[in-house]
Amino acid sequence: MKILKYIILIIFIFFNSYTTQENKTILYDSLKAEKFGADDYGMRQYVIAFLKRGPNRNLDSAKAAELQIVHLKNINRLAKEGKLVLAGPFLDNEDVRGIYIFDVKTTEEAKKLTETDPAIQAGSLIMELRPWYGSAALKAINDIHKTIEKISVSGD
Repeated sequence: MKILKYIILIIFIFFNSYTTQENKTILYDSLKAEKFGADDYGMRQYVIAFLKRGPNRNLDSAKAAELQIVHLKNINRLAKEGKLVLAGPFLDNEDVRGIYIFDVKTTEEAKKLTETDPAIQAGSLIMELRPWYGSAALKAINDIHKTIEKISVSGD
């Protein structure tokens, strides 16, 4: 009985793998792959930034709100320039406050971009930068997001 279960499992895995490959051939879009800079796996290199609490977190509420506004404006500028693919805060209150995913090849390029962030300049945040390999489809996320947001955080 155990052997029968293993044979059925192997057949299922083989069939699932075969149909998945068959469907990928049908779904593959070479124009999108090229547009998004995808490799053969549909992936590409990015740089991910972990935004962490900086040493200067003692701003009064008015200054903190003002800093948040210019921080968000910088995020939107980088996204419009095509340099920032994804950004967002974490919802807990830990030291890592959020992430950026940059569409750049090197951490040096990402460092220059992070230095334009007013929250970094003010010392409210610091960033840890790491090269990252992820789906090239992330490059479409900002355009998709515009179609589902009722209220823009950028105020646009």
